[in-house]
Amino acid sequence: MYNLIGAGLVVIGGGIGLGQIGGKAMEAIARQPEAAGKIQTAMIIIAALLEGLGFGALILGQVL
Repeated sequence: MYNLIGAGLVVIGGGIGLGQIGGKAMEAIARQPEAAGKIQTAMIIIAALLEGLGFGALILGQVL
């Protein structure tokens, strides 16, 4: 039961984080279009790390 609640919180937190990353990256690209490549690269790296953290938390929640 508590595993499901924990998994739900991880998914919600990851979704909020990814939404914030995407939104801020789009704002930054709108301000400086010439830096779009660097901003996108940083955004993808941060999103991948966040996804990995989310998967790790889900697995840890299932093991415990």
